[in-house]
Amino acid sequence: MPAHTQIRAPGLSEPISHYSDAVRAGHTIYISGQASLDADGRLVGRGDVVAQTRKVLDNMKLVLAAAGGTLDDVVKVTVYLGNVDERPKVNQVRQEYFGANRPASTLIEISRFAMDGMLIEIEAVAVVR
Repeated sequence: MPAHTQIRAPGLSEPISHYSDAVRAGHTIYISGQASLDADGRLVGRGDVVAQTRKVLDNMKLVLAAAGGTLDDVVKVTVYLGNVDERPKVNQVRQEYFGANRPASTLIEISRFAMDGMLIEIEAVAVVR
């Protein structure tokens, strides 16, 4: 019997590869990289990093809810951004969503995402009791 539980969040599109929306191991939730996709797998906010960041974080909230958590439980994020110069725009949305919670963070500029038109992807780790 595995020491972890796979989590599939209602309201998210089917994964495009062999992975779970998240995996829970004890009190720790490992959230797969979230994209700005709607429930049908269509990209939301094409060309708009703010709109995409909002959708990414909304999707993350769905995953966290399925795992019994909230954004307040997030302790670490890794942000993959197509253009690091857009960091201030992304940071403003992060402040809005995370409020007083300031998770540890890594930001990486990348040249290409799994789907055409993506500008940002965020993965996270949360601790939920």
